[in-house]
Amino acid sequence: MAEQNILFWERQRFKQFWLWVVVLGVASIFWGGFVSQVLLGGGFGNNPVYSVQVVLLFVLMGLGFPIFFYSMKLTTVVQPGELQVRFWPFHLRPKRIPLHSVRDYERITYHPIREYGGWGIRWGFRGKAYNMSGNEGVQLHFYNRKPLLIGSQNAEKLFEAIRQAKEMKG
Repeated sequence: MAEQNILFWERQRFKQFWLWVVVLGVASIFWGGFVSQVLLGGGFGNNPVYSVQVVLLFVLMGLGFPIFFYSMKLTTVVQPGELQVRFWPFHLRPKRIPLHSVRDYERITYHPIREYGGWGIRWGFRGKAYNMSGNEGVQLHFYNRKPLLIGSQNAEKLFEAIRQAKEMKG
């Protein structure tokens, strides 16, 4: 299989400071319980659970929760005639969007919380969105389904790459 010409490639991660404060704040509660009950031998809380349960919760929430958020990434690739979006770990394979199914597209500035309820894989009144941070992206309008927003830190370059890829038609 010949390597396709990549017109645009972007990988994004969650980088909002407030999000990491929340994630690490939740994890720190489980770190505290682990240290207090398992390492220091005391009880954690008024009605402590078994140490095995504390270890399990520590592994899941104290370690797993932050690692899960850190591992999330949104990869966007534009090739002739096709756009690929992959939101790891939810998409094991990229979602392929043939550009011939795109009726129109526009570079937009949007309100992530008001219009889509936040960042991630989101559904709103304006359709579906894949976004990680920021408030810019390219909205795709299809012939046969609701619009799709692809958030980007380089929305202008993404828009231009889609224009070129649509003209090239694979």
